Amino acid sequence: MTHPTPPESGSVETDDDFTIRDKDNIAAGVDAEVFTANQRIFSGSLGLIFAAACILYTTFHIFVMNFYPLETWLYRLIHVSGGLTLGFIFFSARAFPDELGHKQPVKPLEWILLLPAALLIFTAFGQIVLAIATGDLVPTGAPKDKMLLTFGYPIIIGTALAVLVSWISPVRDRSRIALPDILLAVAAITVGAYIISHAEFLRMRAQVFPHVNDMYAAIAGIVLILELTRRLAGLALVVIVGVFIAYGFIGPWLPGVLEHRGYAPERFFAFIYTDNGILGPTTAISSTYIILFITFAAFLQASRVGEYFVNFAFAAAGGTRGGPAKVAVFSSALMGTINGTSAGNVVSTGSLTIPLMKRVGYSPQTSASVEAAASSGGQILPPIMGAGAFIMAEITGIAYADIVVAAVIPAALYFLSIYFMVDKEALKQGMRGLPREDLPEFGKLARQAFLFIPILTLIGALFLGYSVIRAGTLAMVAAAVVSWLTPFRMGPKQILYAFEIAARMSLQLVAVCAAAGVIVGVIALTGIGTRFSSMLLGLAEQNQLIALMFAMCVSIILGMGMPTTAAYAVAASVIAPGLIQLGIEPLTAHFFIFYYAVMSAITPPVALAAYAGAAIAQSDPMKTSVESFKIGLAAFVVPFMFFYSAPLLMQGEWHQNLHAFVTAALGIYLLASGIQGWFFGAIGKVLSVVLMIAALATIAGGLTSDAIGVTMAAVVFLIQRKLLDKRAMTTGSP
Repeated sequence: MTHPTPPESGSVETDDDFTIRDKDNIAAGVDAEVFTANQRIFSGSLGLIFAAACILYTTFHIFVMNFYPLETWLYRLIHVSGGLTLGFIFFSARAFPDELGHKQPVKPLEWILLLPAALLIFTAFGQIVLAIATGDLVPTGAPKDKMLLTFGYPIIIGTALAVLVSWISPVRDRSRIALPDILLAVAAITVGAYIISHAEFLRMRAQVFPHVNDMYAAIAGIVLILELTRRLAGLALVVIVGVFIAYGFIGPWLPGVLEHRGYAPERFFAFIYTDNGILGPTTAISSTYIILFITFAAFLQASRVGEYFVNFAFAAAGGTRGGPAKVAVFSSALMGTINGTSAGNVVSTGSLTIPLMKRVGYSPQTSASVEAAASSGGQILPPIMGAGAFIMAEITGIAYADIVVAAVIPAALYFLSIYFMVDKEALKQGMRGLPREDLPEFGKLARQAFLFIPILTLIGALFLGYSVIRAGTLAMVAAAVVSWLTPFRMGPKQILYAFEIAARMSLQLVAVCAAAGVIVGVIALTGIGTRFSSMLLGLAEQNQLIALMFAMCVSIILGMGMPTTAAYAVAASVIAPGLIQLGIEPLTAHFFIFYYAVMSAITPPVALAAYAGAAIAQSDPMKTSVESFKIGLAAFVVPFMFFYSAPLLMQGEWHQNLHAFVTAALGIYLLASGIQGWFFGAIGKVLSVVLMIAALATIAGGLTSDAIGVTMAAVVFLIQRKLLDKRAMTTGSP
């Protein structure tokens, strides 16, 4: 669970839910760094040391990507090992309590585990340092016992002991790093050093006859990745990875398509820690596109451009009926497209929008649900799509520009659906917007529209043919330059701060992508992806609709409790090949999977974005997740819409694309009206069902179905107007 930074000092309390800030900067503080419940906050010399480490980590990536390319394995191993090291430094095994009480000494049981763990890990560390310094490595064909007692056994046993003691140790001072986590950080460096120094050998032998030390290094690395993933993303992904690892060994005893011949542990684990698994496509994405755009987001955060986005949304929509909910839709879209996690976006913008929604009449549950649905949608909004566009480009080989263009209409339909749902809710409840005198002046903010230049620079550079890396770097530079036209100028100090927070912001996705790489490696080794595709073909019996329904369920289930990037990467590896074999276009198949991976963040029972919103709104998490699902329900039909109507992915002539968008938007409006029971006034259940049927007809995209849908909607309208005329005279109500 995450906690937003507290309100600024000197603010004035107006009610129990919200603190008024300067009306011209109502979003003050929305760009402040958000600290998770288990995150350490260092100060003094320790803070400077670890801030420097973060800056070095980010600078390394930006420098290598732009100026000095490194060999692929070396770069990705430094990326993963550095991320693990920083992760254990900054994030505790458990949440810090609000009150820590008196200082707790290290207990005897902790020492019993800590001392041998430290001895073993530092033995392994010393051995690999000595081996690198002397060149006495473990070449192919080396004796099995070479370095086994000084590296293999110590690294795996020491890592296991350090993880165990980190679980049982009491949580102590938030401003100091725990001894077990120091050991885990050293273990991460040791594993990385071993694999980097032996990469030349591992490329050849990992899939055939690996050394036993290769296996122990890989197992220790996987344990470290899963432990950091647990700390940063919860148990869901860890459990899924555990199931896939178990499958690698129990496959020979499984029935049907799940059966495989089995693998020796040495080959299995060594294979997983190569570019077929952990160092494969998921880490390729996190070490380039994700770290690049998180750094871009950090530049916007450091220059406080995010505040401008939210202020702009308040000025544009805050005064309309249910204004804060519409602000949540707009601001979360702008912030979410550059934010890699739906839950993180909820915390950053929801800390402002949720209390304001409650203020104008939305219930706490609805307020949290709207923010969760809107924040999740930011992941499908071009040009960045929470790094999803780049992941899709990497996996499919489809040009980034084509993916971004294809994403425009589905994203517009998604946010239209959320907008219509909140607008109908506001109409039903008779809500008003915020008083105009409490909102920023639109004219003043319009004169600062130059703050959109970094986003426009990114889009323009990409469509001019620049690489994604070069375009992202230019956008960073643009953010720094534009800041000089504001009171928040980015000098060397602010740029270094942006690099510092970028490293911390990226750690969750580094761990998650590495964990997803384990799954990708198991799929590649066992061939389960191909057999799963065959099973999908058999179940669907060449019926694409059945296959898509199945793919929808799998994508949502895999995405529960996982960030979008990992959910999509895993689902695409398992499901996409089967959909493509059924004749579905690769772009459509991958967009379909990606869309539902995003929707998993608001789908009960494990809806991370809804849970984050519920924590802020102080509403029931499960009820909030159900309502967020309801608010996003109209959006759940969008993937089926672009499956049946290729122009919705910009795959037709301009007039076909326009026609498809207009009719689909009408269908979304009718569907939202039916779900909310409000068309041009309140309607009963029967007319609501008729409207939903009309919506599905217009969504289909054909001229005949459009005519049927419009006719049905017109009939509902005429019936409703007639009822309104009769009742208005007798009851004075619709």
